[in-house]
Order: sequence, then C-alpha cells, then structure tokens
Amino acid sequence: MDSAALSEFLDRVREGTLTKEEALARLSNLPFEDIGYARVDHHRVLRKGFPEVIFAAGKTAEQTATIFERLAGRSDRVLATHVSAETAERTLAAVAEAQYHATARCLALDRKPDEPRTGNVLVICAGTSDLPVAEEAAITAYLMGARVNRIVDAGVAGIHRLLAEGEMLKEARVVVVVAGMEGALPSVVGGLVAAPVIAVPTSVGYGASFGGLAALLAMLNSCASGVSVVNIDNGFGAGYQAALINRLPEIMSGAEKRDA
Repeated sequence: MDSAALSEFLDRVREGTLTKEEALARLSNLPFEDIGYARVDHHRVLRKGFPEVIFAAGKTAEQTATIFERLAGRSDRVLATHVSAETAERTLAAVAEAQYHATARCLALDRKPDEPRTGNVLVICAGTSDLPVAEEAAITAYLMGARVNRIVDAGVAGIHRLLAEGEMLKEARVVVVVAGMEGALPSVVGGLVAAPVIAVPTSVGYGASFGGLAALLAMLNSCASGVSVVNIDNGFGAGYQAALINRLPEIMSGAEKRDA
C-alpha cells in the first residue's frame, strides 16, 4: 500500500464505503504479514517508495509464489530476482499479470505500464555473457520509475563500440556499467561522463578471474572519479541505487515547491 493507495483507503473509511471492521482487518497487516516462513513487509513501500523485493534463490517455488501474491495484493509493482523457470511458472499461475524476464531471471508486476518514466539511467554491458546481470539492473531501475537505455557488447577489447555512443553517454543521468573478465570498462566510462557511475563486477571470466573477484578489485581500485561499486553479479543492487539517484531531481523539485 503506497501513499496514494493509503490516501484512497482513508477516503473510503471517511465516506463509509469501507466499514470500520474491514479497515481494521486490513490495517492489522500493514506493518508486516506473518505467513510462517516469511514476514512480508507491506510497510516498506511507504518508507522507501518501492515494495519489498523477493530474492527467490533458496526459496521454494511455492514460497516465492505466495510471497509474490501477498505483495501483489497490496502493491501495483512487485519484483522478484533470481527466479528459476519452475518458480516463474508457479508464480504466474497465482499472479497472471506478472511477466517473466528469462534473461534477467526476474519476475515483475507492473500495473502502471503507461506511467511516464523519468530521468535517464544508462546500462552498459561489456559482453553478451554479462547480459543477465545487466538486464537485472535495467529491469529494476525501470520498474522503479526510471527511463532506461542500454548499450550492449561494448567491452574494452573493442572500445570503438562504446565511443560510437557518445550522445547516449552524454545524456545519461546515471550510468550502470556491468563487466566481468578484468573489469576495466567502468574506469573507461568514468573518464568519459559527468554522471555518477555504478560498477557491477560479474563472475564471467576464466580461472584467474576467481569468480568475479578480479573484476571487483579492479573496479574498487578504479582511477576514474565518481565510480562506486556493488557486489559481484548484483545487478539488482546497481539498478536500485541508480533509480534512487535518478529520481533525486524530482524529489528536490517537489521539496522546493512545498517550501515555497
């Protein structure tokens, strides 16, 4: 239940179209709903502006489907990450409106698909093998209200592929750069753009990449200014952070209007 839904809820109570007993029943689960194996945080959308996100890895298909369904009962947007095809099938049986993004392994519900997206989050993917992590970032940022653009397969082994997209780089409000192997791409991008860069190391690479550790250390040691780093394969974390940065101008504009 976001702020708009809560306002509508209170209007219905005031108008008498929702009884006191019905209102109390709904409010009893507003902070969180205890379903035994999970306590679903329905209050998070009011605190954070976006509902609790489900990390499906380690959960059964039934558990993920139930949590997703409970969140969908209160929120217009719901996201689950690291979702297997089996879990997606079970969840879609419960919430048919949701959409499964197989490459990103994300399951998303968006009941407001025509709502205007704001700003400009640019997601750059070094190689096609990094695409699952990049798509997780892109879908997360988009679901959180950001306009998202993509540049794929633009690694440093063929840097002309990146330099050919100079206009997109210049127009970005936030840039998410996803790379494995030696993880050099975020440093290159960081030296080209004025926008903040969020670097995402992936576990893509040969043995000496140590499952993404080489890329992580390279990004943490970047000589380019304005580059921050999330954990290995954490496309969701990068997309979420990018969306928060992306919406800051709108938040500040709203605050200025309230103060005026």
